[in-house]
Parts: sequence; structure tokens; C-alpha cells
Amino acid sequence: MSKRNKVLVGAGAAVLIVGLVAISAGARRDRGQEVRFDKVTKRDLVAAVTASGKIQPKKKVDISADITGRITKIAVREGDFVKQGQFLLQIDPTIYQANLQQAAANLASSQAAAVQAKANQDQAERALRRTKELHTQSPNLVSQEQLEQAQTAFDIAEANLTAAQHQVDQARAAMQSARDNLRKTTLVAPMAGRVTRLPVEEGEVAVPSTFSKDIGLLMTISDLSVIQAKVKVDETDVVRVHLGDSVEVSIDAFPDTTFTGHVTKVSNSSVLNAAQSATGQSDRAVDYEVEVTLDKPPADTRPDLSATSRIVTDTRKQALSIPIIALTVRENKPVSTEHRPVDTTAARRKKETEGVFTVKDGVATFRTVKVGIAGDEYFEVTDGLKEGETIVAGPYQAIRDLKDGARVRAMKQAADSTKKKAAA
Repeated sequence: MSKRNKVLVGAGAAVLIVGLVAISAGARRDRGQEVRFDKVTKRDLVAAVTASGKIQPKKKVDISADITGRITKIAVREGDFVKQGQFLLQIDPTIYQANLQQAAANLASSQAAAVQAKANQDQAERALRRTKELHTQSPNLVSQEQLEQAQTAFDIAEANLTAAQHQVDQARAAMQSARDNLRKTTLVAPMAGRVTRLPVEEGEVAVPSTFSKDIGLLMTISDLSVIQAKVKVDETDVVRVHLGDSVEVSIDAFPDTTFTGHVTKVSNSSVLNAAQSATGQSDRAVDYEVEVTLDKPPADTRPDLSATSRIVTDTRKQALSIPIIALTVRENKPVSTEHRPVDTTAARRKKETEGVFTVKDGVATFRTVKVGIAGDEYFEVTDGLKEGETIVAGPYQAIRDLKDGARVRAMKQAADSTKKKAAA
């Protein structure tokens, strides 16, 4: 074979190989992109909001000091159950007993002064009456000046009596205040409950809580018969929470048990931290407090235990549904015709639309759908799909890159799994 013929044969072989490679690549492309298929089916859906917070009693009382004094006796310990009216704590009453005795003495002195002022007023009144009578009978016996002096003396005596009576009222009020302060040295339980906090010891000085209740806090009594989980719900979810919604509560201290409850309060104002409260500004995520009352709380529960609540906001029975991962968005391209121009304003207002890729004869077609509630893994479909239709349900990156009209095929692993389920 000549050299020229060898070159031609080699070139032909190379062209054949390139052609075969191109045909093979084209065949792979024609088979389509590997994706995971799923059917549009009916399922029971539960929409829920998850939030974390703390366990708290529905009713608790913080007992604070209303007076200043040294604590001389504490009759309870943290964790004790107390009855209403039971003695709890004693503040040194010595100075307040002395104040009460002084107030009592001042009251007695004021009362004596009032009695004397009354006697003086009576005497002045009698003198004035006699002077008037004599002046009426014989103006020459009592001059006009003497009559005026008698009237002035009576007025002064009457004013002194009024002042003395006010002094009595003032002394009586001071005595009542001293008695109240003495009474405040003995603290009793305002309600039945358990002592859940006792931050003081005998010998410490109790001070009034003028600016912060924590400064004067002596103890906290909680009614543990009604237990609540106070959780913080994000602002995007709180609008879906309503009074009476059923709740599943998980308490970290009881990891193997789930407790049921219901929403009893949804706060109308957001929860602010210390920095936000001081500045009045909120540049972080906003949360709202939701109170969940437990139906049957555990007997050994304690305040401030960490809890997680799953609030059921809506349910659907046998609703048409699709996997959450299947829902995607695509640009909403406006269509123009000769008779109807493109509405650019509407196009700018809604640039993207939600939908899924349906599959028919190996071709993926984007279809707009409307969805309702969102369950844990599935969306409710309210419009755009029918039961039994095949859709692209993953993977996420494949759905994100998928083009309308592209060819697709089932992923090998997913296809084998489908066959096994059918055989079973």
C-alpha cells in the first residue's frame, strides 16, 4: 500500500472514531438528565410552628421587702410547700416597734392638746355670749371694744381647736403608718404553692425594690397546679398561631416523654432583650411570646426548664400534595401578540412564578401551581396539578438547573427502588 493510501485510511479511521464518540454523546444527551420522579398523591398534612422557651407556672408571686431591715428568721426552705397565710420570714422589728410606741405617744399628746383646746373654746364661747347679752341690755356697761375683744378671743380659741384636731388626725395617721411598717416585718404566704426561689439568708439586710424587683426579692412562691410553656415564636410564624391550637411540648428534663397542651395566649407586643429595652430600637429578628398550657404536666416539673413546642396551626385530610423540594420558581416571561402589547408594569410586579416540572414521555415541562399549607415534607396543592401526574422531585440542584422542555430520566438508584417496591 502506498504512503498516500495509508494516510487516507488513517484519516478515515480517525473521522469514524470522532463520529462514533459524537453519536455516543448525542445518545446520552437524548436519554436526558437524571432526576428523581414522584407522583402527585393525596396525603394527610399537618402544618406546624416550632418554638423554644421555658417552663413557667401560670401563677407565681415574687415576695419583696417593703421596708429595710435585717432578716432575723427564715421559716421555709426552697422547695417547701406552703399554705396561704403561713409564716415565711421575719425582719428585725425593733426599730419599727420603737417607732410605733413613739407614734402612740404623739397621738396621746395630740389628743390631750385637743381636749385643752376644746375647753378653751368653750370658755371663750361663754364669755362672748355673756358680753353680747350685757351689751344688748345696757350698752353703757360693755363697750364696743370689749365686745370685739370677746369675739376675737373666741375666734382664736376656735382656730386652736381646729388645729389641735388636725394634729390628732396627723398623729393617728403616723401611728397607722408605724403599725403597718411593723406588720411588714412579718411576711406570710399570700397564696398556697411551692417556694421555687429563695435567694436570701438569715442575717442579710432586706431592702425595698425601688428600681429593680430582683434587688428586694426575698422569695418566689409558685402555683405548680397549672404549668405553661412560654415560647418565643418568630414574627413570620406568629400570624399563623391562634388561641386553642393544639401543641406538643418536649421538655429537655423528660427526654422520653411528649406532653400535650394548647395555646392560651399570643402576645401582641414583641419580646425585647435588655439592650433593645434600653435603647428602644429593634434591629434584630423579632419574636413574640406565646403561652402554651400543658394538659397533664409532669409531677416533678420545675420553673425555667427548657422546652420545645410544636404548635399545630392547620391540618388537611387527604390533600393533594407534592414534595417541598419539588416546588421551584422560574422567571415569568410575558407574552406579546400583535393585538395585545406586553404589560411591562405587570411583568415587573411579578417577575417569578412558583411551579413544578411535570414529566410526560421523558420531557420535563414547567407548570405553575398554587400551594396551600406546608407540612413537614410536603406542600398542599390547591391548583395546577391532578392526582397521579409525574413530577420531578429532586435532587435540588437538578431542579434548580432544569430547563423547560428538557429531556429527563429516572435516577438509577431511584428506579431500582421503585421496582423493588412494585415487586414487594
